[in-house]
Amino acid sequence: MTEIVWHGRGGQGAFTAARLLGAAYTMRGDDRYALAFPSFGPERRGAPIRAFTKLDNKPIGDRSEVEKGDYSIFLDDTLFAEAAFSELKPEGKILLNTKRSPADSRVIAIDGDTLAAEVLKLPITNTIMLGTFAAIFRDITLAEIVEAIRQYMPEKLHKKNIAAVTAAAETAAREARR
Repeated sequence: MTEIVWHGRGGQGAFTAARLLGAAYTMRGDDRYALAFPSFGPERRGAPIRAFTKLDNKPIGDRSEVEKGDYSIFLDDTLFAEAAFSELKPEGKILLNTKRSPADSRVIAIDGDTLAAEVLKLPITNTIMLGTFAAIFRDITLAEIVEAIRQYMPEKLHKKNIAAVTAAAETAAREARR
């Protein structure tokens, strides 16, 4: 099972990204299962929240929060701290929206805020980080993420969010080649 922890603030769309990832993963057929769910404290815009996505090739019975993930994705770098490494499995990776260069090889950094401002014209990085994930996770395609956006987001949001995941995936792929 692949387990992903999403960190964001209320209103940034962490749970939306977790659900879209789960929907995209199941696009290929009956032997792919996903579970996505949120965990919030006080429900207010700007409050820290976590969301979770579990992906597997068999039904997922464990509905508990992820304690040690394969990936931890931060939509907001103010939520990132050294303690984030303790929620990773030994080979786990962190995807971090930041302008800073990571000091640890387990951290994959992308300037999601700048991409969001350019593509979405909004400071919301959920689909930016989802596109980044699509570029590094070998068991999902950008086309599957695009199809999940088409099926699960309102039509008026399709064009910008498809552009966002595409731009992020291209940026992450370019950075990986460096």
